[in-house]
Amino acid sequence: MEAFDTYQTPLSSRYASKEMAHLFSPSNRFYTWRKLWLNLAIAEKELGLSISDEAIEQMKANLHLSPEQFDVAAKEEKKRRHDVMAHVHTFGTVAPAAAGIIHLGATSCYVTDNADLIFLRDGLDLLIRSLTVLISRLSSFAEQYKSLPTLGFTHFQPAQLTTVGKRATLWIQELLWDLRNIKRAREDIGFRGVKGTTGTQASFLTLFDGNHEKVVALDKSVTKLSGFEYAYPVTSQTYSRKIDIDVLGPLASFGATAHKIATDIRLLANLKEVEEPFESTQIGSSAMAYKRNPMRSERVCSLSRHLMVLHQNALMTSSVQWFERTLDDSANRRITLPEAFLTADIVLSTLQNISEGLVVYPKVIARRISQELPFMATENVIMAIVKKGGDRQEAHEKIRVLSHEAGWQVKMEGGENDLIERIKKDEYFKDIWDELKDEEGGLLDPKSFVGRAPEQVDTFLKEWVKPVLDDARELVEKASKVELSV
Repeated sequence: MEAFDTYQTPLSSRYASKEMAHLFSPSNRFYTWRKLWLNLAIAEKELGLSISDEAIEQMKANLHLSPEQFDVAAKEEKKRRHDVMAHVHTFGTVAPAAAGIIHLGATSCYVTDNADLIFLRDGLDLLIRSLTVLISRLSSFAEQYKSLPTLGFTHFQPAQLTTVGKRATLWIQELLWDLRNIKRAREDIGFRGVKGTTGTQASFLTLFDGNHEKVVALDKSVTKLSGFEYAYPVTSQTYSRKIDIDVLGPLASFGATAHKIATDIRLLANLKEVEEPFESTQIGSSAMAYKRNPMRSERVCSLSRHLMVLHQNALMTSSVQWFERTLDDSANRRITLPEAFLTADIVLSTLQNISEGLVVYPKVIARRISQELPFMATENVIMAIVKKGGDRQEAHEKIRVLSHEAGWQVKMEGGENDLIERIKKDEYFKDIWDELKDEEGGLLDPKSFVGRAPEQVDTFLKEWVKPVLDDARELVEKASKVELSV
């Protein structure tokens, strides 16, 4: 199977967070407002309103705000107590030919809500890219360790063996579901469009002298100019806040996945079987110099819990939007939406960093297997003695007694599990003594206890992961110009 190593991109994970931070930055927010005002003016001019070419050109030339314009906007907002009108005025100072037609027929939510939908769409694109990279990295890890036996745990108690790679596929499968959910949310996002103060488009109907066809055309034109496939057919003054629920839900679900993965790694670090990256000069504790704390995984758990609870905010905000809208959503959403995306982005970049430097300790894993495998091998021992002519019930009873003696040795005396040595001293089992070895073909070969784990990893990566990564190629390249080689 071809290696899953992976996305060749000039952008490291630390720069991805800068992209997300820029997406929700004031400079990008107000640039987007100006772009929306430009799109509205272009569409209105094309449909016959008296808007000059000079006005359009001046708007195009001044989409980005200078520091001086930020100062002007801040002073205007302090005076007017209205951020949108402050920026309408500020835009007009650098595009004077357009000053009289900026925001023509629109309500504040034309720029605020449509801009938010753009940010949600573009933010999901960034998360999809990062999530696909993480899946690719973990797939390389799973493939590399698909056949390395390790002790499985249920209830965090020793259970049957699995493999290190098979355990990683459990993480990847949940990430695949997160990718599916986030992609669905991304594909569902529409545009608020040009709907007016209460969603009736009354102001635009007035502008176009009662021409319904032109109002419909205006909505479609601005939607297309803004890069959306469709606009929501009906809105109030705002787009429905259920859209925020639909977007933050998959992010919260991803938070649960990330928390589970990071917790597994923290537990494995305690067992000294698998560790996250730890630099040679890194300090684990100010007092205990020997410590190698899994601080990256702990950070993932900490931020993931925050990400999971933000969804509740969206639910509550949506539930209290009276009639056509109420403003108690605004301050809340200005915090919740950027926080959700920035948090998800940082969790992803941290997980990617962890996945690219996971350290596996096969000898520690083998030692733990050797401590538990004798008990797990008892059924194989019984079957082997029966094949040599022994009695199944008699063999079972002898194994039961020897197992209890070995268990006492481990739990009460603090010794090693010596069940195999006890079997080798019992004359009843002498016909299979030569088979009691941990090399290939022996009754204690760990690989004989992992079932189809290696084959499951191969099938999973080939039939489930690779097609998803292939399908993601187009969207990933469109979002970030990175190249995927699977």
